[in-house]
Amino acid sequence: MRHIDVFNGDADGICALHQLRLAEPADAELITGVKRDIELLKRVTAGPGDEITVLDVSLDRNRGALVELLERGARVRYFDHHAATDIPAHPGLKAMIDESADLCTSMLVDRFLGGRFRVWAVVAAFGDNLGNSALRLAESLKLDKGRQDALRELGENLNYNSYGETESDLLIHPADLYRIVKRYADPFDLIRKESLFGQLSKERVSDLQKALALTPQRRSNAADAYVLPDEHWSRRVSGLFANHLTVMEPQRAHAVLTRNAQEGFTVSLRSPLDAKTTALDFCRLFPTGGGRRHAAGINHLDRARLEEFFNQFEKTFRNN
Repeated sequence: MRHIDVFNGDADGICALHQLRLAEPADAELITGVKRDIELLKRVTAGPGDEITVLDVSLDRNRGALVELLERGARVRYFDHHAATDIPAHPGLKAMIDESADLCTSMLVDRFLGGRFRVWAVVAAFGDNLGNSALRLAESLKLDKGRQDALRELGENLNYNSYGETESDLLIHPADLYRIVKRYADPFDLIRKESLFGQLSKERVSDLQKALALTPQRRSNAADAYVLPDEHWSRRVSGLFANHLTVMEPQRAHAVLTRNAQEGFTVSLRSPLDAKTTALDFCRLFPTGGGRRHAAGINHLDRARLEEFFNQFEKTFRNN
């Protein structure tokens, strides 16, 4: 029997897997990549008796590969908080999926484990820009503000490292980052002992300052759209920048576009919590759109549709 762990390379995916493997140690094959590399189950080869754990990866984007693995006899546990419109009914699948806007996958794992390693769910929630959820979890652990701030920075650093079109945009491959995290049951030991996180923090702050110096490409009464330059730092900071804009102006919609290798754009989009049309609703208007209710994206926006995107974005969130 083989163990195969398939996980999103962001803070949520890494912390979700870390919690599970603290509770259930296993020598598992790791399959992950940049944050938007989400069709990960296509890379899995498995058969009867193999056990696959999937964390923070869209089921909708992986359903065909999932069904094939189940039909080959593999057993799959699936933890996720993204939209899942058609969960297969199969005895080999245990799906723990909850699309609630205030949950991340690490919080689902925390629920599954009865809170045994909750401090890592705090890290993940901060990284996933679920600040209120992270603070609720932190308060249940009686963490003071200084420790909360340290976990916030760790979560943001883990998440920052996951953004990029290819692995060359990242400072460290997510699988290697997970292997570092895996050494520590206590995140405060990790922060204290691993110099890598000081480097990540320095690069994150520098990249964010560059983004904050930019002006929106389009600005309306309710929405801002930024087009970042074609640079490694732009692709790394896109999600963090979108999250930062949302924290600063939560009643506005925000779109951050970066250029990609297909001569188009990759989009990170955030919507206000009270928006009638959510970020996910809007992104689904485009062929490669998906994500969560208020934090979604478009993997590839054709350059020819850029003006259409801007106009639709302004119209949609002006009318919300």
